[in-house]
Amino acid sequence: MSLFKHGRYSGYLRPISYLIDLSIINSVAIFYLIKPEDVFIFIAYISVGWVLLAIYSKFYEVYRYTRPVNILTLIFRQLGLFTLFVFAFSGLYHELNIYPRPIVKYTFFCFLLITIIKFAIYYLLQKYRVSFGGNYRSTVILGLNKKTIALEKFFKHNPEYGYSHKRTFNPKIDNFNLEEVYQYILNEPIDEIYCSITEHSNSQIADIVDFADNNLKILKFIPDSKEIYSKKLRYEYYDYIPVLTLRNIPLEDSVNTFIKRGFDIVFSSIVIIFILSWLTPIIALFIKLESKGPVFFKQSRNGFNFKEFDCYKFRSMTPNKDAHLYQATRGDQRVTKIGKIIRKTSIDELPQFFNVLFGDMSVVGPRPHMVSHTNMYAKKIDKFMVRHFVKPGITGLAQTSGYRGEVETDKDIIGRVRYDIFYIENWSLLLDLKIIFQTFMNAVKGDEKAY
Repeated sequence: MSLFKHGRYSGYLRPISYLIDLSIINSVAIFYLIKPEDVFIFIAYISVGWVLLAIYSKFYEVYRYTRPVNILTLIFRQLGLFTLFVFAFSGLYHELNIYPRPIVKYTFFCFLLITIIKFAIYYLLQKYRVSFGGNYRSTVILGLNKKTIALEKFFKHNPEYGYSHKRTFNPKIDNFNLEEVYQYILNEPIDEIYCSITEHSNSQIADIVDFADNNLKILKFIPDSKEIYSKKLRYEYYDYIPVLTLRNIPLEDSVNTFIKRGFDIVFSSIVIIFILSWLTPIIALFIKLESKGPVFFKQSRNGFNFKEFDCYKFRSMTPNKDAHLYQATRGDQRVTKIGKIIRKTSIDELPQFFNVLFGDMSVVGPRPHMVSHTNMYAKKIDKFMVRHFVKPGITGLAQTSGYRGEVETDKDIIGRVRYDIFYIENWSLLLDLKIIFQTFMNAVKGDEKAY
């Protein structure tokens, strides 16, 4: 058996990235922030700090399949931590007279350069893989089904990721033999093995794991239809006992909760002060002129941990006893003329920024449903209740992905739940900003499901 990997040089990229970034933060400091006599103590402190922070924030854990938005998330996280670290240095060595404004300028300029270089390397490597076929990894797939076929297409149609797919093996054929597969992997040689879980027995999987370990091959498994395998599992130890957490929710982290709540307070305050302060009297006047009734519509909805709260909107319908039971439908006679306009542009949702400020809602999150609908969907839609692990939002990933407004079929609510769960398990501040931007664009263009 071969004991060597197929040669490649991806392992050099991370040390090179460390050296480049350390050169930037120290060079900029020498020319801009630190006096010559203080250079050595600063370099020692800041270099060690940078490395420790990078390890903590996983700043250099960027792979060929990492998405640009995830790279930006890593950059912002490292930026925040590093800025605090430099401020701590200025406080520890206050006699060096390093002031806040130069620190902010210094960290901003450092990260501007680091961001440019990081993305330049990312895209140059993609270009290099496409144009010259370098920095690639040879792959085989063990298993033939919809998911493995989709993965094979991904490898073949996305050369910028640097995968050279060699062969897909079908374990269902009569003459399938793992020893022949192993010989092929060693002869090529292959770097990564992708194994379908459903098409192999436990003994076969154990054998494949042993082969990969003994021959220094990277082994990855393709999830089957069993729910646990399609989850983003978290692996932990209780003493020496390994424990898997089925669902990882970023917003359970106190730091992430603080960041999201801080963003909600700032964003909702800006909307209330600069938009609702003058828009509310105008909308109120039009609502009152067209029909009798209150300006605001209050409705009980289920929020975080299934707790009920009063959700506020500008009233867009004539007062009716069914408002708390039935959603607005296409051509709904209950909707007023001004109601059609404010619903089409989502202006009717703006009072919910008060809900955000009060802490019942977030700017972005799963949309809350009427209590009667929540009870109905909880009984018939699998995993509907997962949406209540986080605060509900004024807008959400499901709404920007085509699942807003009326639920016409079960397919609509199933799609909404799927996107909401993805959001809950993959939250980031950048994802929130992307959803807010997309919501604004949809409001300007007019969403066809806004009625």
